[in-house]
Amino acid sequence: MLYVAAVEPIVNVALPVFAVILCGYLAGRLGILGQASSEALNRYVYYFALPPLLFLAMARVPLEKILNGPFIAAYCGGMALAGLLACLGAYVLFRRKGLPLTFHGFAATYSNTGYMGIPLFIAAFGEAGVLPAIIATVINSSLVVACAVAAAELAQSAGRRIGHVAADVALALVTNPLVIAPIAGIAVSTLGLALPRPVVTLGELLGASASPGALFAIGLFLVGRPVAKGTGELAWLTLFKLLVHPAATWLLIAMFFPMSPFWAASAVLLAALPAGTLVFVIAQRYGVYAERISAAILASTVLSVITVSVLIARMPAP
Repeated sequence: MLYVAAVEPIVNVALPVFAVILCGYLAGRLGILGQASSEALNRYVYYFALPPLLFLAMARVPLEKILNGPFIAAYCGGMALAGLLACLGAYVLFRRKGLPLTFHGFAATYSNTGYMGIPLFIAAFGEAGVLPAIIATVINSSLVVACAVAAAELAQSAGRRIGHVAADVALALVTNPLVIAPIAGIAVSTLGLALPRPVVTLGELLGASASPGALFAIGLFLVGRPVAKGTGELAWLTLFKLLVHPAATWLLIAMFFPMSPFWAASAVLLAALPAGTLVFVIAQRYGVYAERISAAILASTVLSVITVSVLIARMPAP
């Protein structure tokens, strides 16, 4: 009975994810939407749906609630350690370089904390236990996205003069809506500004379409593509996301960042979540590695029903 209780919230969150991806796949397979629809929908998510979602998420969370030092250090450190190991393996085993190597590390460590983590924590622990998932989503939406864009720009500018590279990276960051939006939201939260109700409603309407839009685009993208191709690299990515990433986070907590049992377990559980759809959104925006990432999101989400259930069954109360 304990295992059933642990699995139920995972299934409740994961099944709709699969269903939306399946809808997108069927729309492409049946010819309801054309081949260019995946990229068009992805651009909509990138420029119009995700920015207001990230902005409102940051604007609604008081800064003092986010500043949990040990939790932030363990969560970010786990991503950094697992990402370095994943990139090293991708370089040695699969000869990945440049942009593909960058997105390999991104996919191996970027957890689906927003679309899966927050609903999962609410279902499993109630409103009182959702704060760790919110903090992880804030980190992902601001710091991690900014680092991923900067790394992608650096990889894209390899071989050019350092001054030109720095200028390109800076320009990409200050003009990227996924970087600007959360920073603007943090500024609003810090200054205590009240947003006009029409602005909030518009942001909520657009933001609500981000998750289904990205998942639907993944389904469209998978049409006609050999998902089984490169199964070795896919297995490597999935292994890192579901097992190595949480193990790295646990190791850092045990060695350097002691905290309460619930917060420690939350950091590990959030690291163990499947790859987030935002990785696919950014990868397709850069036109690289999207095929492998879409397969990794699908595989890690399916297998997370097992791995995350085990972790939830061992979670202490908030």
